[in-house]
Amino acid sequence: MNYYADPQKLTELKAKANRLPQTPGVYIMKDKKDVIIYIGKAKALKNRVTQYFGSGNQHTEKVKRMVSNVDHFEYILCDSEFEALILENSLIKQNQPKYNILLKDDKGYSYIKITNDKWKKLTTAKAADKNGEYIGPYSSAYVVKETVDEARKIFKLPDCTRSFDKPSKPCLNYHIGLCDAPCRGKISLADYLETVNSAVEFIKNGGSDSETVEKLEEKMLAAAEKLQFETAAKLRDRINAINKIREKQKVVRAPYKSEDVIASAIIGETACVEVIVFRNYRLSDKKHFIIDGVSDRENLYSEFLQRYYSDNTDIPSRVLIDTDSDFSLNERWLTEKSGHKVSFINPKQGEQKALLDMCLANAAENISEKTERTGREMSVLDELSRLLGLSSAPRYIEAYDISNTAGTENVAGMIVYKDARPFKPAYKRFKIKGFSGQDDFRSMAEVLDRRFTEYEKGEDEGFSVLPDLILLDGGLGQMSAVAPILQKHGITVPVFGMVKDSKHRTRAIAAQGGDIAIKSNRAAFTFITGIQDEVHRFAIGYHKNRRSKAMLSSELLEIEGIGKSRAAALLKYFKTVKAIKTASIDELAAVCGMNKSAAESVYRYFHTGNS
Repeated sequence: MNYYADPQKLTELKAKANRLPQTPGVYIMKDKKDVIIYIGKAKALKNRVTQYFGSGNQHTEKVKRMVSNVDHFEYILCDSEFEALILENSLIKQNQPKYNILLKDDKGYSYIKITNDKWKKLTTAKAADKNGEYIGPYSSAYVVKETVDEARKIFKLPDCTRSFDKPSKPCLNYHIGLCDAPCRGKISLADYLETVNSAVEFIKNGGSDSETVEKLEEKMLAAAEKLQFETAAKLRDRINAINKIREKQKVVRAPYKSEDVIASAIIGETACVEVIVFRNYRLSDKKHFIIDGVSDRENLYSEFLQRYYSDNTDIPSRVLIDTDSDFSLNERWLTEKSGHKVSFINPKQGEQKALLDMCLANAAENISEKTERTGREMSVLDELSRLLGLSSAPRYIEAYDISNTAGTENVAGMIVYKDARPFKPAYKRFKIKGFSGQDDFRSMAEVLDRRFTEYEKGEDEGFSVLPDLILLDGGLGQMSAVAPILQKHGITVPVFGMVKDSKHRTRAIAAQGGDIAIKSNRAAFTFITGIQDEVHRFAIGYHKNRRSKAMLSSELLEIEGIGKSRAAALLKYFKTVKAIKTASIDELAAVCGMNKSAAESVYRYFHTGNS
């Protein structure tokens, strides 16, 4: 509870929350200056508000900061949860509370700019000034960028900042056919400006539509009739480029006229919500929002959808979304707001699922910039969290495996994956000490007990981080064995098993409700297989190392005057028996615990044919 500076105030707020009714309503959190800092809705006010003043360990850092600033709260009772949603939305718009998701658009409008240089160029701009000609404004930066990119490709215009007054060596774009390279000095200024003007006309006429193609075809035929074959060829290339872009757009088309696709990737307490907008069957806009202080996907969407559609008048008839949560309140709200039926759908297969997967991949790619990982790595963590039913993607994963030979040299390995990659500085080895013989269940329990005892001590930095997920090599037996250990230490980290088939290959993930098949989820399957192979390699490597040392130690024990302590000391000092064999009597005697008599005994053993 140390997140709240005034325990007496916290007790007072908790008591007030416990007196709230179990009815729908809106609650309003205020600070000492009576400023509203958070507004929320609830189906049952008492249940929701008391959660804020309960165990701080359950809250995200953002919620902890909010609660620590609450001086008092007010509430408004409503007849239904839907009425509470409408009221909450209205109050947030009026007050803009600090801790609500506000989704402020700081991007403003975007423009297509034609520079006023001697060699004019097409580019994008955030504001219009006197340094060029502008087309716009556009509300979508995505539309501006796509339009400029299309125009450059069709008319083979440069995207560089070079000066074209002096000839120079062309860049890669020329060699792959994306630019006519005026930098070569083989295109006149007049011809270049004519091409730029054609591109501007193309943009003003609405881009790659049928009318534009028809006009270009007329010009191409006229040029051919006049035997201007080079001009005709250029026009033909432009028509082909437009058709290629059309084909590309057909690939990313929605089968419904008006549709939004929404997906999110959550890493730790940070989320990226991606929105892809389809209007008139075409992808018309794409945007993403980075949101901090996220606890889980359901709470994220509870706020995000209200904020996103609050001032949005362009509401689609369908919203594809990447969760099976109940969106009936949102459907009713948007249906009344737009005047037409709005449906939320979580497709499981087909074209619509492909669009949702594309949206999710974009969300993962965007959030990867914050974590310095690739979009693929962030995507597999998000996929794994959905597969296992976790509230967010597991950034810090620990995996454990036991290794022994008929109960001898019983050891365990612990590996760590951090942000989807092996984090070898945190790997740990364990020698089973609590019992002799072979018992994988007791071994796993002992290892987890020792691991979390070290966490509580706080002395070893390698044990200082609590994992987001624990994976055990094995099934329900291993999971059942460690459950009392986690309960003993008050650890609430989710634990799953990694189940192998008869050929020792990853088959499924063991969970309390039964095995979770993962082979159909290729990315997650490959990821889990990699973890299982890595922890097995690490554990068996440690086991082989100890077994090898035991065999070497047993040979040394045959030497007169050499017991377990001296054998261990010799191996620690010389590392190998070969080094011991080649050592002199003085070198052997210099080892801690040895004397000249013992050294002579070792030397005679390896130099009189006994070895």
